[in-house]
Amino acid sequence: MAPRTAQNSTCFLQALWSRAQSCMAPATRCASPDNNASIFSDEYTIMITSRYLRAVLATTFTLFSSLALAAPQGWSRLLEASELSAILQSAPQVRVLHVTGDYAAGHIPGAVAAPYPQFRGPQENPGQLRDVSELTATVQTLGISADTPVVVVHQGSNASDFGAAARVYWTLKSLGVQDLAILNGGFAAWTGANLPSSTEASTVAASSFAPQWSNDWRATTDEIEALVAEGSARLIDARPESFFEGLQASSGRPGTIRGAGNLAFETFFEGSRVKPLAQVSSILASYPQQSAPMTVSFCNTGHQAAVNWFIMSELQNVPNTRLYAESMTEWSLADRPMDNQPSRLKHYWQMTTDWVGTLFGA
Repeated sequence: MAPRTAQNSTCFLQALWSRAQSCMAPATRCASPDNNASIFSDEYTIMITSRYLRAVLATTFTLFSSLALAAPQGWSRLLEASELSAILQSAPQVRVLHVTGDYAAGHIPGAVAAPYPQFRGPQENPGQLRDVSELTATVQTLGISADTPVVVVHQGSNASDFGAAARVYWTLKSLGVQDLAILNGGFAAWTGANLPSSTEASTVAASSFAPQWSNDWRATTDEIEALVAEGSARLIDARPESFFEGLQASSGRPGTIRGAGNLAFETFFEGSRVKPLAQVSSILASYPQQSAPMTVSFCNTGHQAAVNWFIMSELQNVPNTRLYAESMTEWSLADRPMDNQPSRLKHYWQMTTDWVGTLFGA
């Protein structure tokens, strides 16, 4: 779905004039109550005038409400630095969130600090959702309402860093924020384009936004269990191949969810930037796993998986794409179906060889 823009405001003005004309017409066609076509009573004139004014006020309200809720001209879900710069010059209402990196060392002028951990769960599983009351307090402090255009900016240090921006984007979308974007390449792309930066902290007025969480873009553990039993979903492991194959594990048991395929999130990147959309489309078109009524992206803690979710749901419009936020950290805690589980001896041998490799810089 294309983002809403304010560039066609002329259409609203035309609608206003058309509406006014339609309500003025009866005064030229209709007779007065005493059937005298040329004489109107004061009461009838007041009635016609009242109808006209109500129509004008209603249409004017629609006009300004639509403009207030519209995304700025040039808006898209993945913005280049030059595009964001142009938007900020004409749309000061845009909220820029700096989610990773050293905010104090430099950020886009006007950006507010929104540290990624504020949107993540506890240490035992960062992918776990925070309570909605906590997330509400966070977005209110950031001055965000449902109709606030928000651009999420990560540091841009590598492809994995994009996952922070994607996870924050997913969280805000699930809270009901309507117009969202990510800066491709993050703050590094901004400075790389020789655009100005600031070290001055920005403050914003708190909002009174009371979000309602939507599960439209989320898959829960219970739902995944049912999908695995039915074989009715396309489960995509966004981790590097070594994790998918069970050769590495950072939390829980090694291996992957039963029936899953592997599409590593890094596939979509050139350095720290998302590849051109034509290449992204080609990658997805060549992915061998068949489509299904639901597509679920997962990883260890819903960080790398948020990248694949964003690519598929927001850039490629793959229908009914969900994020399994808790991912393998929660799935592997219990005796749930898994593939690619190595023997314990093989697993510990792989861990030992990896550790020795790090000692000698291999």
